[in-house]
Amino acid sequence: MEEELLLLDATTGEPRPLAPEILAASTQGDGFELTSEMEQEMIEVVSAPSADVDELRARILAGRRAADDRARHLGARAVALATSPVPTRPHPSVSPRYGAILERFRVLAEATLECGLHVHVSIESADEGVAVLNRIRSWVPVILALSANSPFRGGEDTGYASFRHILWHQWPTAGPLELFETAADYEAVIDGLLGAGGILDDAQIYFDARLSRNHPTVEVRVADVCLDPEDTVTIAALIRGLVDSAAADWRAGEPPSRLPSPVIRLGSWMAARWGVRGDLSHPETGRAVPAAEAVNALVERSRPGLRRHGDLETVRDGVRAILERGTGAERQRARYELTGALSGAALGASTG
Repeated sequence: MEEELLLLDATTGEPRPLAPEILAASTQGDGFELTSEMEQEMIEVVSAPSADVDELRARILAGRRAADDRARHLGARAVALATSPVPTRPHPSVSPRYGAILERFRVLAEATLECGLHVHVSIESADEGVAVLNRIRSWVPVILALSANSPFRGGEDTGYASFRHILWHQWPTAGPLELFETAADYEAVIDGLLGAGGILDDAQIYFDARLSRNHPTVEVRVADVCLDPEDTVTIAALIRGLVDSAAADWRAGEPPSRLPSPVIRLGSWMAARWGVRGDLSHPETGRAVPAAEAVNALVERSRPGLRRHGDLETVRDGVRAILERGTGAERQRARYELTGALSGAALGASTG
């Protein structure tokens, strides 16, 4: 698990470039590590691999609290927001690689201050991983809808539930995947992107879901960082169930859906626009359906894997809670209405 958090002034809610100071001390914790990101106003909490959701929950909470405790000593907070409600100009982290990214991508990189949730699920081989990517590609927009937590940006309400998704998909390698026949076909696409010369390295392959370059995992990257850590746990368990079910289908010879990538991309836009409070594109048909119907279809699709790991009831309860109370986007807007200030929306965000 990788959760990106914003570092905000404890009074004004404005992002502050405090990551170097926070990371000057030990970055290791009990089951987690704190790391830097592209901007100094962000910090990432990387959880150690977990076999069950209770262990994962404890590590997520410990990592968030450690980041927030260190921020508090500097007059700031570490908060789980996917974009900053308060306007700011980010300060890039100092490294040769980040310098090269800034030089190449200019304002796109200069303005990047979006926080995501990345979930890694172990796989046995690249062949299995590509087979999983083929079978989950049309389902990841629903995951985005469940995580939506970025309604504000640059001092205004964007009208979106996840404006982070819209901003992130300006990067040239972001978005849904095509279908691949083999792992070699997948690698050929990666090699083609690297050979084209537009990106610096394979770490800039920003697909909504991809094979990790550093771990034997499928990495699902589509989600916003979640305001509520319980939503993070729900989404992580749901993704593991989805990946596990997809791998089982591959082994059983079940073919993947052939839903076209433009339809999936539109489904992601719908998820970013309305979260769970509007229609979503059904992952099997591409047709518009109420969000609850698409979410329930995702849970049903993931049922074999959820049962195998004992997570079915946890996920059912978690998605029911999101559908009933809304995502982080709705809760941010409610705080803004209550306080009348963007700082209120930002600083009301709990790290758990």
